[in-house]
Amino acid sequence: MQLTKVGLQDRAAWEAAGYKLPQFDREKVTANTKENPFWVHFGGGNLFRAFQANVMQNILNEGLMDRGIIVAEGFDYEIVEKMNHPHDDYHILVTLKASGNVEKTVVGSVVESLALDSNNDVDYSRLKEIFTKDSLQMGSFTITEKGYNLWMPDGNYAPAVAADMEAGPEKPNSYIGKVASLLYARYQAGAKPISMVSMDNCSHNGDKLYAAISAFSKEWCKRGLADAGFEAYIDDKDKVAFPWSMIDKITPRPDASIVEMLGKDNIDGLETVKTTMGSFVAPFVNAEECEYLVIENAFPNGCPTELTKGGIIFTERETVDKVEKMKVCTCLNPLHTTLAVFGCILGYDLLSKEMQNPVLRKLVEGVGYKEGLPVVVNPGIMDPNEFINAVVNVRIPNPFMPDAPQRIATDTSQKLAIRFGETIKAYAASEELNVADLKLIPLVFAGWLRYLMAVDDNGNAFELSADPMLEEVCPVVADVKLGEACDVKATLNDILGNTKIWGVNLHEVGMADLVCQYFEEMIAGPGAVAKTLEKYV
Repeated sequence: MQLTKVGLQDRAAWEAAGYKLPQFDREKVTANTKENPFWVHFGGGNLFRAFQANVMQNILNEGLMDRGIIVAEGFDYEIVEKMNHPHDDYHILVTLKASGNVEKTVVGSVVESLALDSNNDVDYSRLKEIFTKDSLQMGSFTITEKGYNLWMPDGNYAPAVAADMEAGPEKPNSYIGKVASLLYARYQAGAKPISMVSMDNCSHNGDKLYAAISAFSKEWCKRGLADAGFEAYIDDKDKVAFPWSMIDKITPRPDASIVEMLGKDNIDGLETVKTTMGSFVAPFVNAEECEYLVIENAFPNGCPTELTKGGIIFTERETVDKVEKMKVCTCLNPLHTTLAVFGCILGYDLLSKEMQNPVLRKLVEGVGYKEGLPVVVNPGIMDPNEFINAVVNVRIPNPFMPDAPQRIATDTSQKLAIRFGETIKAYAASEELNVADLKLIPLVFAGWLRYLMAVDDNGNAFELSADPMLEEVCPVVADVKLGEACDVKATLNDILGNTKIWGVNLHEVGMADLVCQYFEEMIAGPGAVAKTLEKYV
């Protein structure tokens, strides 16, 4: 079987192999979409293919809409050339359920894929044409938080960005520069309204996208490279909106076991392809069943409310913020980080295996239910208890989700302040709660400091996950040895006061001594981390 328009004509063979197929007239949907596009998505990676594209497919299957999605890839153009086009923009979604069932779906809601490449005259002209259409309601993004960053560590623009600022909107090369040029085309076509929706997993994502686009509009107007009204157009929320959103769905890199499973179905061309830019892409994506997408209802060209039939929630900005804080600061992300830190030290390769350890399971339950939930503000549109119940009982324990603690441990220094520091702040500000009652969050902090030693609980060296602060924080514990005496308070004194890492000064909130106590017990010798966890959890 072949994952192409021609190959899918043999529907009986695909259905016999257990695949759910598109139930709509794709040729008609394609024609409607190209004539009157309503949704362009930037970044056709795993998250988009597993979530938004499948939501759209379900809506098309129900006959609730007659147009699909157009995808634009602005970073690695080979993804479009080597994956989308050879498969006629179809892909396979493998949903890995905690029950042990596997659901296989051929997704066909993406009906056009283009390279966001100013040197590709055909695709770039087509994207500009799309952005001048009255029907276009939104451009959405899953390009990671780094995609919105225009600046170098020294505060200056990155070279490609600086060059685009000076050259103007005709043929920019930086990602956001190219997006800004499409908006300029829409402005020139009559300042038509649109919503630019970041769906990336970062706080107040719409503000990050706005800041990046706005920087281009201001520079181009200041230099006389764009019409003077372009800056006002970008700043006018009734013309161009940048709503906040909260997204949640785990979509790991294509797993070898899934390739093997699909291979038994005699599907050609399932191999993962590595592009020259280092992207790993495959014609399938594996993902968990649970998914959440909450978007601020800020759509000046009309809100595509039909998407609510696929589970997407449109609401007020304040509610989006509450949902995000519920997830990031309490009900999911802190639990992931807890398991990541101790999973690396204890030699686990999957989060799901960690949840089979009663001590680790009790630890994440305590961090979430006991210490986190008391400060959660109920967003109203979803119940915090139900959300965390799904995380603890369904999502993380799912044995079919190949999610490793080593991956989650990436950039932990950048996560601790949000995932735990906000809870500490809430306790400190509360009249009913006491920071001294937090016993497990400092245990996680001590665990991370122990992790930085890059020695597992058996005394064997392991490789730390990538983190921008490793060169700064690893030297703090470089001289600490398992089983050897150490002045822990002196060793950790400075780092425990680093608000950049923890979000608070641990000395000032009265947590430093407890972290030191835990850390000292964790370095007593081989097996000390497991013993410490069992003692205090």
